[in-house]
Amino acid sequence: MKLAKSLQNDVIVFSTWEEHGGGSVPFLIRYFYEKLNISQALVCDITWITEGILHDKGVAISMRDRNIPRHSFIKRIIELANESGVDYQLEVEGSGSSDGRELQASPYPVDWCFIGAPEDNVHSPDEKVHKKDIESMIKLYQFLLSNL
Repeated sequence: MKLAKSLQNDVIVFSTWEEHGGGSVPFLIRYFYEKLNISQALVCDITWITEGILHDKGVAISMRDRNIPRHSFIKRIIELANESGVDYQLEVEGSGSSDGRELQASPYPVDWCFIGAPEDNVHSPDEKVHKKDIESMIKLYQFLLSNL
């Protein structure tokens, strides 16, 4: 919600059912693309601690998971992340997914990138996210939303 205070020409969407496949994104992207001419999306969620993604190293920018976003958009996100000075990690996975899957599968030409803080013990009562990673996530989103 801290991001909402600084928005000017952006939309925050709280989608549903992502964990169950499909979800509300296909409906939402149609509306946002056709009615608001939105063609870029940042998927904000929590990612998993893995071999290459650790606590206290900054927000994770996913270059790919089971789906592969357009390279030129990811390259632009990374360039802006470098300009921002915010700590971040690059994530490359061969499995897993996010709402980016639905954006990529839609008939609308929408660039997307998943960016989220890493979490340990996912889907358990012992979930852990480092405060520094949440802070870097908020700072990076603020920078991206004002510079994309």
